[in-house]
Amino acid sequence: MFHDFVDLLYPRLCHICEAEMLKNEHIICTSCLHDLPITNYHLDNDNPVKKVFFGRVKIAKATSLLHFRKKAGVQHLIHDLKYRGHREIGAYLGKWLGEELAAVPDYSEIDLVIPVPLHKSRLKERGYNQVEDFGKEIAKQLNAEYVDNLLLKVSSTQTQSLKDRLSRWGKLEDTLVIQNSEQAVGKHILVVDDLVTTGSTLEACAHKLLEIPGIELSIATMAITD
Repeated sequence: MFHDFVDLLYPRLCHICEAEMLKNEHIICTSCLHDLPITNYHLDNDNPVKKVFFGRVKIAKATSLLHFRKKAGVQHLIHDLKYRGHREIGAYLGKWLGEELAAVPDYSEIDLVIPVPLHKSRLKERGYNQVEDFGKEIAKQLNAEYVDNLLLKVSSTQTQSLKDRLSRWGKLEDTLVIQNSEQAVGKHILVVDDLVTTGSTLEACAHKLLEIPGIELSIATMAITD
């Protein structure tokens, strides 16, 4: 009865259409959930996410849960997660993707899950890394370890959307450092992020992580831009 009373005062709304949700619905209403553009890329490693990094950096597996399209449902979800403090969205998407990956033998061999890091000033401003809960849930489903002290961002950079990819990649990699590398030697690492577009940020992270001896590297994101 208490939960019913709370729902009456503060109705739970779908993060996409903002309609009031039913008791058995969570984060996204059933109608919007059915309309989400799911990729199923984890079932075929010859997919657009993997091709983003072809010839740029060695990646074992790569996938995204959803297609990202402007002014559509996935954009609403990621915006609410990043800028409105709705961390539960990251956990929801992480559990969903983690369950899917756990059914694929190659992903079940993941040892460590690490997030693309935020600079401490950005972390202080936002209060959290938007991929933290996403990564933790994936790690839980894969029986892997979530590690956020391996790859660090030591200086912030301004947005460089007008710069070419190679120029931007060089600057990004210079902002990253590895620490406690002994915990990752010889391990299969899954790097997680919210969105892959050009892949520059993930490429810089991958090049830095591949300095660790004997590792294998895979990538998983919430979405990929079409």
